[in-house]
Amino acid sequence: MKRRRWVAGGVAALVCAAGVLLAALAFAQDEVPITITVTTKVTPNRAGTPKHPQGIRIDVRAKIGIPSDYDPPLVQHVDVWFPRGGLYNGAKYPACNLRLLARRGPSICPKRSIMGHATATARADTVFTYPKITVINGGATKVYFYTVLQVPARVAEPVVGDIVKLSGDPKWSYHLRVSIPKNLQIVAGIPLRLDEVHGVAGRGDWLATTSCPADHRWRWHAEGSFSTGQVVKYDGSVGCRS
Repeated sequence: MKRRRWVAGGVAALVCAAGVLLAALAFAQDEVPITITVTTKVTPNRAGTPKHPQGIRIDVRAKIGIPSDYDPPLVQHVDVWFPRGGLYNGAKYPACNLRLLARRGPSICPKRSIMGHATATARADTVFTYPKITVINGGATKVYFYTVLQVPARVAEPVVGDIVKLSGDPKWSYHLRVSIPKNLQIVAGIPLRLDEVHGVAGRGDWLATTSCPADHRWRWHAEGSFSTGQVVKYDGSVGCRS
């Protein structure tokens, strides 16, 4: 993923940011046999060049298996490092105002700032809930994941992702940090358990690629920080072509 890589973080972190990605990183706890399966599709799947970046659209499906007798840990932050050859063009597109977004929802945002959507299946105890997430451009250094839950209580809130360009880093191009609000970790006093998420993100060259490494693998790194003080790390890669 050259493009795929961008995806996963991006939304991969893109998408799942609203509590989705969090759970996706929660599985690595040694004492709990948690599993995750991820399928990613990037269109197109050929890398661009520095002079002619290739815009991409990412489709991510993830299934998470957590034992029913397990209390999900609370994720406070998700950090993702993207490989060289990825390009984030948030500054080129209209950005939504965070204060207006928090008060009035995505309908207040410029139409061209809406970059994707995701749906999830989660459980609050034995009650199923289906979060809906809108991926919204926040400018050169921000991306918002506006998340809406209806059960067990209505919650509607933007989750903020901070993006830092790592200009001098030989390995990574960007660092994304997503901070998870408490009211999306625990709803009506019940910790949410994520089962599945499907998200699609990308408009024009908002997310783009400029190269494919010599080994034809885009490598990325993610970390989940929990309320227990535990940090779960995950490394992944996806094939790409020039």
